[in-house]
Amino acid sequence: MKRAFSAATVYFLALFSLGFVLGTIRILFVAPRIGLLGATLLEVPLMLVAAFILCRWAVRHWQVSPALGARWVMALWFLLQLAMFETLLGIALLGGTLTGTWAGLGTAAGLNLTADQACTQTTHAASTRSLVGKATQGRHRPSATSNDGGCA
Repeated sequence: MKRAFSAATVYFLALFSLGFVLGTIRILFVAPRIGLLGATLLEVPLMLVAAFILCRWAVRHWQVSPALGARWVMALWFLLQLAMFETLLGIALLGGTLTGTWAGLGTAAGLNLTADQACTQTTHAASTRSLVGKATQGRHRPSATSNDGGCA
């Protein structure tokens, strides 16, 4: 499980950093031109691609077990960190309140981003594809660390 927590933490930090940069661009430059919802809809595909690539890298780098439990730990730890960081940044950088920060998730743009992250992490956790049954075709059992990084 330690590998799942480590992988999720690094995966979160990398994806959150990218999201912070893209979110800043979205708010300052894109949203004033096309609206917040439109800007958010443009950002989501970029974040989905980045999430896929970063998750796959983290799973492979930390050799996270393909077992469903390890993947769920990774996904839930990611989402917990996301909720904490989003709340803290909303309060610290934007001068918001806890209530105001969480109320922002109820907007169309907020729901879109939240649903994007929840669906992405659920997909990552649920996809535990491994080489078992594909490459081996029952010839032998692979080691516990063999996996293909099945994030999506």
